Amino acid sequence: MKNKQLVKITEGAIIIALAIGLSYLKIPVGFAWGGFGGSIDLVMIPLIVYAIRRGGLWGMGAGLIFGTLKFFLAEGFAVNWQSMLLDYSLAYMMVGIGGFVHKAKYSVPFSTVAALLGCIGRFAVHFISGVTIYAEYMPEKFFDITMTSPALYSVLYNGSYMIPNSIIAVIACTLISVPINKALEKR
Repeated sequence: MKNKQLVKITEGAIIIALAIGLSYLKIPVGFAWGGFGGSIDLVMIPLIVYAIRRGGLWGMGAGLIFGTLKFFLAEGFAVNWQSMLLDYSLAYMMVGIGGFVHKAKYSVPFSTVAALLGCIGRFAVHFISGVTIYAEYMPEKFFDITMTSPALYSVLYNGSYMIPNSIIAVIACTLISVPINKALEKR
């Protein structure tokens, strides 16, 4: 039994290290229009694969550790400790919720559903951070739209990098669904 736990922990450490490495390969988008951050990268893919392989709790744990390390190791930005907690630790922890669908049956590959669920979970946390913490920094205009609602600002701002990230993650996880299924059969 202990050997299985050690394998899961070791695999998680490798996945986190891979995601940290991928976090340096990014296209920053948020700063381009006067924002605080956000980038297009590939970090969610290994986290989703790990969550699918090991389940939601293990995936959420790996996401939590990754998000916290990403803040400290990969040029994280936060206006206070709450924004660090939401935008890094909790946001990436939510990527792991995709692992809760690993045994379910869908008409599309379950890795697609898992990736979509993880992306929605991460976006939800960023959205909450946007309407609670970053609302006071909302500009008068954003994307040439007059901003009167922190919710709209948060959707637009976080959507600017989360939509491309989500598309990349869902497509990648769908394409590798056959190898993921084979790996799950070997567990």
